[in-house]
Amino acid sequence: MLKLEARPQPSPLWSYASPILALVITVLIGVALFVALGKDPVRGLQVFFWEPIKSGYALSELMVKVTPLLIIALGLAVCFRSNVWNIGAEGQYIVGAIAAGGVALLADKTTGPWIVPAILVAGVVGGMAWAGVTALLRDKFNASEILVSLMLVYVAIQLLNFMVYGPWKDPLGYNFPQTKTFQAVTQIPRLFTGSRVSIGLLLALAGVVALWVFLFRTYAGFAQQVGGLAPAAALYAGFSSRKALWIALLVSGGAAGLAGALEVAGPIGQLTPFVPAGYGFAAIIVAFVGRLHPVGMVFSAILMSMFYIGGELAQSRLGLPKSITGVFQGLLLFTLLACDTLIAYRLRWVK
Repeated sequence: MLKLEARPQPSPLWSYASPILALVITVLIGVALFVALGKDPVRGLQVFFWEPIKSGYALSELMVKVTPLLIIALGLAVCFRSNVWNIGAEGQYIVGAIAAGGVALLADKTTGPWIVPAILVAGVVGGMAWAGVTALLRDKFNASEILVSLMLVYVAIQLLNFMVYGPWKDPLGYNFPQTKTFQAVTQIPRLFTGSRVSIGLLLALAGVVALWVFLFRTYAGFAQQVGGLAPAAALYAGFSSRKALWIALLVSGGAAGLAGALEVAGPIGQLTPFVPAGYGFAAIIVAFVGRLHPVGMVFSAILMSMFYIGGELAQSRLGLPKSITGVFQGLLLFTLLACDTLIAYRLRWVK
């Protein structure tokens, strides 16, 4: 029989190999799922892993999905490395989108290009303010940041619905719950002609570099991680665990808000009830599959984006339900958690 035996020390090999094994297991389960649904498994895997990268246009659409996922995941990595469990990045993303949309709606035909930085700053401030609610309740009343941040997601959704069904509803929109389309001057600049990829991708890559430097090359990054993981040791060393809490949540909320601003002033171009796309929740998987490392999260964001696009294509080409995207995301997360057991334990044959 097989027996789990504790390792003398965590395995460096499996800390990197575990996500690869989790992906392989996810693919195998996906094949079985396609067969059970009466679909061609080869065609199913092609839709998820080949169609999103087979052409320049497909790659550009992949990068459109990568941008918000990577930006949010970078912010969440600061939280999780600080032992602050922000599960409500989706709500911070939504409030950032609302704040950015409010600034975009102020633009008219005389507005200059200065409106774009203002939109992005509004998104960051909105996300930070929403995360600040969680930080305040955790700091002053020791409330669970998991529950508070998660519940605030649904408050943010209702706030968005109130705005698009109420005061910001387009009077010329045939009674659809949406704002008017933003002026062209508010459009986030595109990187390539004929592509929807915006400068948000450059901001995401800059964030990768900035986070790597902060975490691994600065005193402040070291203090941030110690302040969250070991408050007593941090206090002894002169670090502030309260400061670590506030920095983690404000950085994470600001990143999520920036992603929301880039979406509504980029591919979407207006506020609608469909702004919540689940990026805030999917970014949690991106962060952990990427091992909370800035470079690792680049690859996991690409993988998660392939799941998003593959799920959309599976609806139209294979007749599968929309939930297939969530199924693959959930499978990847749970198989990763299972495979992570091999980091601290090893399998032994016992007679």
